[in-house]
Amino acid sequence: MPESKLTELLRERGLRLTPQRQLVLDAVKELGHATPEQVHVRVQHIAAGVNITTIYRTLELLEELGLVNHAHLSHGAPTYHAGEDRHVHLVCKECGGIDELETAQLGPLAQLLCEEHGFHLDVGHVSFVGICGACKR
Repeated sequence: MPESKLTELLRERGLRLTPQRQLVLDAVKELGHATPEQVHVRVQHIAAGVNITTIYRTLELLEELGLVNHAHLSHGAPTYHAGEDRHVHLVCKECGGIDELETAQLGPLAQLLCEEHGFHLDVGHVSFVGICGACKR
């Protein structure tokens, strides 16, 4: 059986794959976009002894390994999503729905910010808050 990407990346750092690490990664993948608290609830269904501190530490490690990314979609905790694809989040303030936009679509804005302000936009961490089409109707 081939080694998982997580196992491979951990081994390169001299770390081992623990059940908690795998559970956290699986939870993020299953939930799509999730706060550490939401990941904790999901993991607790399988392993009740895993505490929230372990969730936060594991999410930080998974992000360092490039397996998850985070964005701040509201004033609360960051929201994590799995995968290497970076995208912009469109967050509905009415229903809480999250849609995604390709980062390339912000290219002109990123270029303008750089040229006029010397500001380099991290488009993978951008989120726009507004009202989605469904709630607008």
